[in-house]
Amino acid sequence: MATLSTHVLDTSLGRPAEGVAIVLTTVAGEELGSGATNADGRIGRIGPEELPAGDYVLTFATGAYYLATGQQGFYPSASVTFTVAEGSEHYHVPLVLNPFAYSTYRGS
Repeated sequence: MATLSTHVLDTSLGRPAEGVAIVLTTVAGEELGSGATNADGRIGRIGPEELPAGDYVLTFATGAYYLATGQQGFYPSASVTFTVAEGSEHYHVPLVLNPFAYSTYRGS
């Protein structure tokens, strides 16, 4: 079983993105957890204590974040679908964003 964390960096402001609401779901839409990023742009653990192998979706509420920071963004949300493999690894799925683009990668 795996664990999951995330963080968000706002490259347009050059700092972590605080207060971004994030929801973890299965690909079928079942909510498994939610939270908001802290002052360092992080959520140390999101979802259940252990994730079984399977496909999951992290949805970041970027539109609300942009409004809260006085920016106008193009994407009201950003969703990242990823696969957890068998085993007991930790998965870290960060989001790097600015109002007109975002990217993600498998962190450590």
